[in-house]
Amino acid sequence: MSIQCEVVSKTAPMSIFERYLTVWVFLCIIAGVLLGQMMPGLFQAVGHLEVAQVNLPVGLLIWIMIIPMLVKVDFAALHEVKQHVKGIGVTLFVNWFVKPFSMAFLAWFFIRGVFSQYLPADQIDSYIAGLILLAAAPCTAMVFVWSRLTNGDPLFTLSQVALNDTIMVFAFAPLVAFLLGISAITVPWDTLLTSVVLYIVIPVVLAQFWRKSLLGKGQAHFDATMEKIGPWSISALLLTLVLLFAFQGKAIIEQPLIIALIAVPILIQVFFNSALAYWLNRAAGEKHSVACPSALIGASNFFELAVAAAISLFGFESGAALATVVGVLIEVPVMLLVVRVVNQSKGWYEHRPAK
Repeated sequence: MSIQCEVVSKTAPMSIFERYLTVWVFLCIIAGVLLGQMMPGLFQAVGHLEVAQVNLPVGLLIWIMIIPMLVKVDFAALHEVKQHVKGIGVTLFVNWFVKPFSMAFLAWFFIRGVFSQYLPADQIDSYIAGLILLAAAPCTAMVFVWSRLTNGDPLFTLSQVALNDTIMVFAFAPLVAFLLGISAITVPWDTLLTSVVLYIVIPVVLAQFWRKSLLGKGQAHFDATMEKIGPWSISALLLTLVLLFAFQGKAIIEQPLIIALIAVPILIQVFFNSALAYWLNRAAGEKHSVACPSALIGASNFFELAVAAAISLFGFESGAALATVVGVLIEVPVMLLVVRVVNQSKGWYEHRPAK
């Protein structure tokens, strides 16, 4: 059993940051909007601290968000994929062949169709782009939490995360470019590839070097370091949100309904993809402890990457950045609801109709 699997299998409760993430995000919305209105000059100056279209403060915060999460991922666990081929097959099918396309469809249907008259016309394409970015990045770190809360198989959870992250290095940019292209949204390939290198490739490499160094000093040292840096990711995310909402404040004050409307397609895709993965695992005969993390990774998102890519591609003040943040806002309460459903339906799942 890999070292990381032992870590994942612990039954420690969610941290205060994880459990109350939605509360912190709401507070960041308020703080960001107020600070943006009180000190617009300061935030404009921060927004202009760029090199090659990369905002330096945000770039640093994104690395602080992502790298500690990736340190938890043991890519050596890829060999465990063969232990649950059906469950992995369901995960890959839902994550890469259903989720991005279903979100694109829902975004077109609701944002460009049903809700278009209630949204600023010049931001509709940007909202759609943000939703696509959100769906194209499968969950990495938080799925360990969701799996733990459902007594999910730790080996399966780790192997599906490692495989998803490996695929994401190569598939994220082409998938996003394709979906944005058929949505008639133009994104420069060089900017998209730069985002992938900055926010996926380099963090993965640095995280794995750091992981190897920590484990070289013993499991106890690794565990202690993970506990110490645990709050870094969410703290950096919250600071990024303050910056983002400082720029988005005017739009939110003028049209507060925007957040609720953007949340609709996100909520639908969460419930649809989790239910689909859960049912497919049951139909395939997989164990409940495999079906749960498979369903949960298909429903949640690597929202840190989505936020970073949206800011890099479209800017702080874009609808894309706001759309990815709405994903952050609703992630925890919605996923806790999904956790409760799969836990309470265990009896139904394990009951096999007589043939």
